[in-house]
Amino acid sequence: MNFIQTKPGPIKSIETQENLGKHIGLSFYTIGQRKGLKIGGRGDAWFVVDKNIKDNILYVSQGEKSSYLYKNNLTAKNLSWVDESFKIKLPFKCSAKIRYRQNDQPCTIEKIEDGNVFVSFDSHQRAITKGQAIVFYIDSVCLGGAEII
Repeated sequence: MNFIQTKPGPIKSIETQENLGKHIGLSFYTIGQRKGLKIGGRGDAWFVVDKNIKDNILYVSQGEKSSYLYKNNLTAKNLSWVDESFKIKLPFKCSAKIRYRQNDQPCTIEKIEDGNVFVSFDSHQRAITKGQAIVFYIDSVCLGGAEII
């Protein structure tokens, strides 16, 4: 049986690079996570905003409204349409979900290149996470999806 190797490392503030504590392994954390960081202190709660796999650093930012938690665009790979003959004219307006049970979010597919799709949202999205799926819709009809990179 194979297991993901875990290696403890530093938790740092993305704004100041200050070392705030230690994580137990990057695979145990997800973007937007608040609980389980064990770095309390004064002020607002801390949230995971990025992971540097190469250097084994978990980056956090303080406050639920931190600009590091929100983005209005993403790139995804392995775009797949439910109907393989489906063709769109770019830019293509539709809606998408990047989280389970999330309300549909208006977006525009700006470009498709080499199986990658470049998407911009009408409003900032919280905790866009690498490895998660983006699923495209027109009304309640699922068009397809891709993996966020």
